[in-house]
Amino acid sequence: MSAATALPPPGAWSRLRKNPTAIVAMLILGFVLLVAVFGPLLYQVDPHATSREQYLPPGGAHFFGTDNNGRDSFARVLEGARISLLVGISGALINLIVGTAYGLVSGYAGGRTDGIMMRLVEILYAIPRLIILILVTFIFDKHFKTWLAAHGYTSVVGYSKIIILILTLGLIEWLTMARIVRGQVLSLKNLQFVAAARALGQSHARIIVRHLLPNIAGIIIVYLTLTIPAVILDESFLSFLGLGVQAPQASWGSLLSDGAQVINPVKSYWWLLLYPALVMSITLLALNFLGDALRDALDPRARR
Repeated sequence: MSAATALPPPGAWSRLRKNPTAIVAMLILGFVLLVAVFGPLLYQVDPHATSREQYLPPGGAHFFGTDNNGRDSFARVLEGARISLLVGISGALINLIVGTAYGLVSGYAGGRTDGIMMRLVEILYAIPRLIILILVTFIFDKHFKTWLAAHGYTSVVGYSKIIILILTLGLIEWLTMARIVRGQVLSLKNLQFVAAARALGQSHARIIVRHLLPNIAGIIIVYLTLTIPAVILDESFLSFLGLGVQAPQASWGSLLSDGAQVINPVKSYWWLLLYPALVMSITLLALNFLGDALRDALDPRARR
């Protein structure tokens, strides 16, 4: 078996384009990203500005209505999209770098090194992620704010908890990525094209980067698209509990928390819960559909 047989089959992009689900998912994600990035430039409403127009229903003046402080809900959903997507994409990229590097080294080294590295992964798996997130946030947030202020980064002091969330989520989500990459490397490292590279005197680093990594790139990309919604869900869950993004900043999770508090049998301000939940659900659904489509398109056995 050669390296070419392990690579994604030719025509993967053509198969992806022929998949209507993938096209719709990419269009939705592209639209959400464009609105999150450029929406505030077109809809210039301060998401933190309060007013006396409390609990106004959706209408011409306020597309998504207003909340209990008279803040524009549409502007806050836009801010929530920016923060949640930033946390999800950044955390997934950290997961990609750490998990891929760890899995490549563990699988290629094999033997005792692989055993020790995998035992560490199993130990980390046994620790509840929520406990790690809560402890890291509460322990380091105050010190990180002090460090930022002392070094002149006063403009980002208010975002310290978001930065900590991104780093922490990225550094606890890599375990599954490491296992997936390790398994693929174990199945590839004894094949003929790797043996030929060793016979030619290539270094271990070159074999990993030039031969093994390209052959598992498709699987890494697929899992990356599935990691982003997982990170967004973790951040949203923490923010829903009041442990993540703090007011006046907003993420989808904190907006859902605010909306859930005003849903009651007497008077229901449904728009405060519906719109953040709808936008978040559509985004996560599109990411999962795109991941499934990428898996099918990059499958070496696919012959459509």
